[in-house]
Amino acid sequence: MNLRLRLVLYVAFALTLESKEPPLRILIIEDEPRMLELLRQGLYEHGFTVMTACDGETGLEIATAHELDAIVLDIGLPKLDGFALMQSLRVRARMTPVLMLTARDTEDDIIRGLDLGADDYLTKPFSFPELVARLQSITRRAREGGDGTIKAGDVAIDPVRHTVTRSGEGIDLTRLEFLLLTCLVRRVGQCVPRQTLMEFIWGTDHPVGTTALDVLVNSLRAKIDAPYRRKMICTVRGSGYLFRNSALEGKS
Repeated sequence: MNLRLRLVLYVAFALTLESKEPPLRILIIEDEPRMLELLRQGLYEHGFTVMTACDGETGLEIATAHELDAIVLDIGLPKLDGFALMQSLRVRARMTPVLMLTARDTEDDIIRGLDLGADDYLTKPFSFPELVARLQSITRRAREGGDGTIKAGDVAIDPVRHTVTRSGEGIDLTRLEFLLLTCLVRRVGQCVPRQTLMEFIWGTDHPVGTTALDVLVNSLRAKIDAPYRRKMICTVRGSGYLFRNSALEGKS
């Protein structure tokens, strides 16, 4: 065997030993068989390792027994619905990122899911590329934060200990400020409508005026943005508020 051939074989062998990032491990909990199979096959073809469950009890069992990168969770499940499953996971301190799927497009259902700890949501019908993009986004945020910490830019939220830091410095927030910040950061880069924010913070049983939200946003900005050159909370005129992933200097 000549030297050139040996060199080629050595390089090929070395490349096979090169470490690769393992595929993301996804659990799909969906009771409609056709939808479950479409999701399973689609995610498998995109390189994910996929587990499935067709009811809430089985889904909760798998979710608590395995280390997963994300869960795709339907809300309308038999035996244990998605809301109850989500609550059980978070009570058990299982902080696996959850993408909630729902045929319900009412804000109440979406807010309830996010309030219970869902990281993002998609309303059926949805495009498969968007599903993949959302999964990649919530798993990336979880890897960056670690141990359930939510991160956006240099802001980090620990939803278990209810602590917030920016650039490593602790920031004391009231309960309402913490809820507002969490809602914005969980949907970083997206405009969150004013009505959605108000219902998330105060609930639907205690409606408040928009002035209360404006006052709360200003008090949060005074703690999160005012002491820093780079501003994170952006007003989307006529719509709501947006938390920037990449902060901009001096803008709000």
